[in-house]
Amino acid sequence: MKRYILDANVLVRFFMQHPPAMGRAATKLFEAAAKGDTELRLDPLIVAEVVFVLTKVYGQPRSAVADALLDLLENPGITLEASDCVRNALKRFKSFSVDFADAWVAAIASEHQAPIASFDRDLDKFKDVTRLEPPD
Repeated sequence: MKRYILDANVLVRFFMQHPPAMGRAATKLFEAAAKGDTELRLDPLIVAEVVFVLTKVYGQPRSAVADALLDLLENPGITLEASDCVRNALKRFKSFSVDFADAWVAAIASEHQAPIASFDRDLDKFKDVTRLEPPD
């Protein structure tokens, strides 16, 4: 079986299907993974980069980006580090007007049931985590 580490540009080409030749090649790679011919390893940092590129560079709606990534993660040929946490972060990113990094920190805090040391008030949007500002 072939094994690859996924880079963000492959995911972006797959989602945007641009340029067309790269979009087709990326699609074939994900189809091979779905059939069990290929194993694709995906790191959470790459997910964050894809979210940034698709929303900021390509202007895609955050909900569409989150849904597309969540759907892609159902591919049985994709192995994702911290899978539950990434899915949680994508759902938070979709539901709240926050950067993906904030959604990621909230997901980690929720998973570990630990407060977040931060000055960022955006984290207060998440009612299941606590943000504590470091004292003076």
